[in-house]
Amino acid sequence: MITLSNVTKIYKAKSGTVTAVDNVSLHIREGEIFGIIGYSGAGKSSLIRMLNGLEKATSGQVIVAGRDMANIKGRELRKARQEIGMIFQHFNLLWSRTVRENIAFPLEIAGVPKKERLKRVDELIKLVGLEGRENAYPSQLSGGQKQRVGIARALANNPKVLLCDEATSALDPQTTDSILDLLVDINKRLGLTIVLITHEMHVIRKICDRVAVMESGKIVEEGEVLRVFRKPEQPITKRFVQQVTEPEETKETISHLLEKYPQGRVIQLTFVGDAAEQPLMTNIIRKFNVSVNIVQGKISQTHQGAYGVLFIHIDGTEEEMDKVIDYIRQQQVEAEVMTNVE
Repeated sequence: MITLSNVTKIYKAKSGTVTAVDNVSLHIREGEIFGIIGYSGAGKSSLIRMLNGLEKATSGQVIVAGRDMANIKGRELRKARQEIGMIFQHFNLLWSRTVRENIAFPLEIAGVPKKERLKRVDELIKLVGLEGRENAYPSQLSGGQKQRVGIARALANNPKVLLCDEATSALDPQTTDSILDLLVDINKRLGLTIVLITHEMHVIRKICDRVAVMESGKIVEEGEVLRVFRKPEQPITKRFVQQVTEPEETKETISHLLEKYPQGRVIQLTFVGDAAEQPLMTNIIRKFNVSVNIVQGKISQTHQGAYGVLFIHIDGTEEEMDKVIDYIRQQQVEAEVMTNVE
């Protein structure tokens, strides 16, 4: 559906040139939800704007639904953009227009007849859950409702691709989750390819199938979300994953544990998928002659299954503790011994 081949975007500035996107190659499959994550200045906004022709690549190919967005213009570019919807961080609604009129706006530009236009708007209002708010103005809406209008408007022309530019950054956590649930529902119902950029790993964890991590204009890591959560390779990816998987002040907690427990072992357990649902602690207590203390942990649900990190302290004979660790690993749970104090 979307293929970027050796794409570079260079901006000219008074101080010289700035390479916002640096030789990026990427393939996004039809019908998937693909996330691009990076801190401010990583180049992700420039990258997503090249997907709908708002920015032109300095070099390389940007193929979206069979069209090279880097080399088309005029009527062909306008037609291509009708197949690529986009929602924004700050909604970009027309404040003098009602919900219905905002959603209808791209249909008016496309020359869709009024009767057909009204029917399509009604369908979209129902799809995004705005029944009863059709005649309200943006100033009368909550942040979540404004973004629902933005989503409906982006879907007006039946696009093949939906681009989300920090679409939940201006929303509170509860509203963010409701918007993300809506995007998943739209993806399933319409088979729409969704590309979203964000600096929040929670967004990636909740709805994305795959993720690319950007740093200094480059893709430094890419893969299935569950794989990236389980074994992040790059330092920046590890920092993002820690946002949602590790309790705060983990290092300080481990250091404290080593002082608190002069005997035994502190173990970090990593659960993935079905392993996160198993009564592992109960089985350890029943099967082995060790004391077990659950220190802290967190289980997160990704779009592809559960992922969890748990810190425990066990104490017993060396032989019995070795048996416990072997047993844990047999259950498809990763076990890393943080210390082994004699």
